Amino acid sequence: MLDQLRRGVGNLLAKILLGLLIIAFAIWGVADVFRGYGRGTLAKIGKTEISVDEYRQAYQDELTSISRRLGRRLTPEQAKLLGIEQRALSRLIGAAAIDTHARELSLSISEKALADIIKSDPAFHGPDGAFSNRTFQSFLRQAGMSEARFVSERRREEVRDQLTDTLLGGVAPPQSVIDLLHRYREETRVIEYIAPDFAKLIKPAEPDEAKLKEQYEQNKAQFVKPELRKINVLLLTREGAKARAPVTDEEVKAAYDADKEKYNIPEKRHVLQLAFPDKAAADKAYAELAKAKNFKEAATKLGFKESDFDLGSLSRRDMIDAKIADAAFALKKDELSKPVEGQFAIVLLRVTEITPGKQRPYDEVKAEIKDRIAGERVAQEIQALHDKVEDERSAGKPLKEIAEQLRIPFHEIAEIDRAGKTSDGKPAIEKAEAGKIADAAFGGAAGVEAEATELSDGGFAWVDVVAVTPEKQKPFEEVKGEVKELVVEQERRKDVAAYAAKLVERLLKGETLAAVAKEVGTKVERTAPVTRTTVPQGLAQNAVQQAFALPKGGASSALTADGKARLILRVADIVAAPAAKPEQIERIKSELTRQMQGDALAEYLAGLQKRYGLSVNETALRQALGSERETQQLGFE
Repeated sequence: MLDQLRRGVGNLLAKILLGLLIIAFAIWGVADVFRGYGRGTLAKIGKTEISVDEYRQAYQDELTSISRRLGRRLTPEQAKLLGIEQRALSRLIGAAAIDTHARELSLSISEKALADIIKSDPAFHGPDGAFSNRTFQSFLRQAGMSEARFVSERRREEVRDQLTDTLLGGVAPPQSVIDLLHRYREETRVIEYIAPDFAKLIKPAEPDEAKLKEQYEQNKAQFVKPELRKINVLLLTREGAKARAPVTDEEVKAAYDADKEKYNIPEKRHVLQLAFPDKAAADKAYAELAKAKNFKEAATKLGFKESDFDLGSLSRRDMIDAKIADAAFALKKDELSKPVEGQFAIVLLRVTEITPGKQRPYDEVKAEIKDRIAGERVAQEIQALHDKVEDERSAGKPLKEIAEQLRIPFHEIAEIDRAGKTSDGKPAIEKAEAGKIADAAFGGAAGVEAEATELSDGGFAWVDVVAVTPEKQKPFEEVKGEVKELVVEQERRKDVAAYAAKLVERLLKGETLAAVAKEVGTKVERTAPVTRTTVPQGLAQNAVQQAFALPKGGASSALTADGKARLILRVADIVAAPAAKPEQIERIKSELTRQMQGDALAEYLAGLQKRYGLSVNETALRQALGSERETQQLGFE
């Protein structure tokens, strides 16, 4: 959440601080410092304590942030795999370490300075470019924070910035390193290559019986019938539950009539808005703009950037200030308003485009409304059915009987392996959730009732293991054909590598690539100048890497993209990197600076840990994590 609070702050170092903090601690870790500590405190560094509640909040913030980026809510298991539990704790420990050091140095920030920082944060500005208390309060509501908590956290964050800005502000890479990295990246090479048709050039010998049996014995693990399980599945999907929650036409019509405006397409206007500190400045600008032939050019001459005054296409409700919205929606196309005194600023408005609104009739939106109502009901329907299934399971009823009673789809799957396939490689169940069903099948045991498996669409699957067929070694005679294919392919690749090596040797002795190409019945291809990171058509990345390890005129062979054949390549030319452009130098400098800052921050935090000492209450951590997972599984956030 604090990452969002930094949005818009001018100092680049401040913007990347928390990102570096996370990365540094992800590398440093805290796994080696788990020791018991007093109750009520999850961790302590120096005299700074981290409470269980703080950790839970940090965990939820981290989880929400990553879930938003992925576009879906993560399960507790997924969160653990992504290291969210560890990252949240590392982040808190890092912040606490810096807070401890800041107090030792008596660093602070005044109330006025903090207020100015918050007011200057673009995240809290309205369309007029000024601080909007309404936007600020809306942010606090969405973040679930009180104003006091926000101000307290922001204060600590700004003090941390004072420390880390001082620590990292002077970090800069030497110019010689920048130049070296530029030369390395921008050097180009021209590569000539041929792609012999080895199928015509090489004929692998037929392997004898002894060779096949030897290969079989050496690779028995490749020729095993996987463990199979016979299972019964009760499948409650979102779509299935949705079909059980019918919505009548009367309900749809009532929903439409109750909120017709909700289904309208509002009128939108492309608004240009210039904000002024007082009416005198607005009146002066109005006089100049009213006679200007090109509004944008005239506004630019007045010192406004187009990105600042072009608000884009907005509906009336998109505009926070009602008075300014009324004025904008009263203008004609390309008309310039007189100064409008809004809630936060005095503005001039101009509308460059008007898209009329539209009243959507019932027939046009009834399917949309019906789907929405059904979607709202489906969660309740799923939960109700889940509870009924669990009640029947508790009563000892088998899945098939429960399925018939509750009219939920039931599947008898004769065999399924860990990959969700049958013994002949076909899908064991034609469902999107086949992987989860297979995991549940192999996570249980025959005759043991397992917990319901939650599906990605919010539904559930109950999986009972009926029987288990252990994995079995396939006999040689059964897989002889597969073994032969394996041996032939191995021999073919050896022969290809040997043939390619001989062609390369001829090139290194002075023969031309054209002469070799003619002999093997192919033609020479030539790339344009390529860098180390370029992958030209016809070549794989490994071929480019080999070319950059060779001198001019050097030759080698490289695997093709599919790994089945080889190319013969030669470095035709080496072109040194041109002089670096200012933007290239700046880009490399920024990249190296971030890396060096990350290293410096990691050393700083490690030093603070050693200086103040770190302890973690392992019991409290387990309890906090258990509580969080339980909360997620119940569907609370």
